[in-house]
Amino acid sequence: MRIDAHHHLWHYTPEAFGWIETGSAIARDFGPDDLAREMQASGIDHAIAVQARQSEAETAFLLDCAARQPRIAGVVGWIDLRAPDIADRIAARPAGPILGYRHVVQDEADADFLLGDAFVAGVRAVLAAGLSYDVLVNAAQLGSVPAFLDRVGEGRLILDHAAKPNIAAGAWQPWADQIAAAARYPNLFCKVSGLITEAARDWQQGDFERYLDHVFACFGPDRILWGSDWPVCELAGRYADTQDLIAHYVARDCPAAEAAVFGGNAVRAYALEFSA
Repeated sequence: MRIDAHHHLWHYTPEAFGWIETGSAIARDFGPDDLAREMQASGIDHAIAVQARQSEAETAFLLDCAARQPRIAGVVGWIDLRAPDIADRIAARPAGPILGYRHVVQDEADADFLLGDAFVAGVRAVLAAGLSYDVLVNAAQLGSVPAFLDRVGEGRLILDHAAKPNIAAGAWQPWADQIAAAARYPNLFCKVSGLITEAARDWQQGDFERYLDHVFACFGPDRILWGSDWPVCELAGRYADTQDLIAHYVARDCPAAEAAVFGGNAVRAYALEFSA
């Protein structure tokens, strides 16, 4: 079973998606039927829809997409994690396959946003409810992740996009040391997703080797998940390119881990259940 652990869906409007450049390849609607075509062409069985806006309405939209498209195994939604009644809000979440939550921390100006008391309490409530939390930070915010992990404690956490190293510029430190520090926490998984949009537009496989070597060495292939980051990936390549990039690396460097990286680890990270 092959699982895409990270994709998005949306009804595009310039007002709702101000981070998307008008006229770009992704400045349009992307729905579950579009996703299904990409998955079918690449031999992907299931996928996890991840929030792209700080909106409970978007979470409801993603749950509706999952209800209409059986290939969507679940949703990583958004909820106001700093709300004082967060535990009650989680308990009253809408019906449907909500696997966990995410906040777009990369858009927060505070490099230590993760460490805010209210935010930490919200993530603790998510984990206490048996759900996962996706950690979306950029390389400048990565240094606060170990302290964040210390404060939130046990639970399933997933670092998105390997914390977005600046591959186009060949940036290495302090990202490399900070990834190693975060990877020491055994309950943290890492997605090798969103990498082609961090590289130069004329990227080649070799541009990613150093970064993939380091992430796989730090986390081990039993805590790494592949995700397409579709349709954002279309700014730099095709859906199939994102899979081929990681498949080529795994086939050469750790072929025994193929089933884990492309499915098994997502099942564990998100506590997925499939009917027989």
